[in-house]
Amino acid sequence: MDPRTRLLLEAPVTRTILRLALPNVVVMVVQASVGLIETYFVAKLGLDALAGIALVFPMFMLLTMVSAGAMGGGILSAVARALGAGNRERANELVWSAVAITLVLGAATTLLELTFGRRLYALMGGQGGSLTAAVTYSTIVFAGAIPAWLFNSLAAVIRGTGNMYFPATVVTIGAVILIPLSPLLIFGIGPFPHLGIAGGAIAVLLYYVVGTVVFASYIWSGRGVLKPSKLPPRLTWPPARDILRVGAISSIVSLTTNVAIAVATGLAGLIGPAAVAGYGTGARLEYLLVPLVFGMGAPVAAMVGTSIGAGKRDRALSVAWTGAIIAFLITEAIGIGAALFPVAWLSLFGHDATMIETGSLYLRIVGPAYGFFGGGLALYFASQGAGRMGWTMSIAVLRVVIAAGGGWLAVTMFGGGELALFAVLAAAQLIYGVMNVGAVKAGVWFNPPKARKSKAKSEAKSGARLEAKSEPEATTANAAAALKV
Repeated sequence: MDPRTRLLLEAPVTRTILRLALPNVVVMVVQASVGLIETYFVAKLGLDALAGIALVFPMFMLLTMVSAGAMGGGILSAVARALGAGNRERANELVWSAVAITLVLGAATTLLELTFGRRLYALMGGQGGSLTAAVTYSTIVFAGAIPAWLFNSLAAVIRGTGNMYFPATVVTIGAVILIPLSPLLIFGIGPFPHLGIAGGAIAVLLYYVVGTVVFASYIWSGRGVLKPSKLPPRLTWPPARDILRVGAISSIVSLTTNVAIAVATGLAGLIGPAAVAGYGTGARLEYLLVPLVFGMGAPVAAMVGTSIGAGKRDRALSVAWTGAIIAFLITEAIGIGAALFPVAWLSLFGHDATMIETGSLYLRIVGPAYGFFGGGLALYFASQGAGRMGWTMSIAVLRVVIAAGGGWLAVTMFGGGELALFAVLAAAQLIYGVMNVGAVKAGVWFNPPKARKSKAKSEAKSGARLEAKSEPEATTANAAAALKV
């Protein structure tokens, strides 16, 4: 067994999670910081530009969450379980299956966004200059959806082997280049052209293209645990199914998070562009929780998946609970800090009075519930590693029903305004965390599906009938033997 795989199976749980999570958290913080710094520069272009990027942000985060956290989680889980079971050949097959799935989904993302983007941003409250800015930024970023998908999928392949350090290095170096490049293209400093909000989108696109090339070079160089074939083999369904059965359900979970925030953004849009900018800027902190918890969730998923593959159920659960507690403590501290000092966060992006007021109200009400969201999200990543996503998907759907449906009722039918909307969002996060804890504690990872239960019960009844039928035959045979004697 590869030493890296053995580490996931045998090293002390807490220490291993923290050691593997540290570079991964750095990666996620750096990636999130890139978006925040770009927002800071775009804010210098005016309120319309800031509102425009706030409209695109939920959709771009959806792309990131699905490609890195959802389908990426499916890829990571499948690779980890194959290595845990000692099936290196299957793990190598999974690499090309992941690439094929990624190319299809990346192309579909570009097509959908270019076709329906403008109408979507208008429904979310975009109008006039803010809508124009949103469409400009979105068109460029989503034209490069395939590189963004490949970047996250190939990083997931590497993380599935337990290697968190190489993706961390690539992302960090890329950010060091991207951060100064973005303002150069936005404002046209020196020999660079003045491209406005489009400049920020071009810088992000270049980041993903270069990073994808680096990840691909590493995987196919054979320097890591995996050694896939140089040319695409004949693809088969079982490896793709192994990825999709986790990744597809995980994508629904990612979609629910973004739908909830997109609907809330649309409700804030009933007030005006400044309110959209305020809520969107405040909700960016909530979005930061996702990559932050993913920083811990990736090693948790890898450890759980490897343990499940090796048949070590108790270790898998120990990893899950440890990761959930760590995630709860960190995200709750962030939420309470934001609730106590909301202006410190919001003023980084502007000083419009309505934006500050709306964003502060959001952080004071929803911030204290961040810990429940973070803990539940950690268990979601652990469930990816276990390959059992049914319950966590149902809980995520319930959260979006409460957040979107309850928020809409509170604002439009009962006239509760922003206060009622944010209270509903906080309640949805609390319920999400509590129900995920209850589901894992109830043993949903190891309870066989209904079809398998029914089959087992049927086989048991059939066995009982055969046994009952054989008793008279045995009695007759024994009697005949006795007479013969």
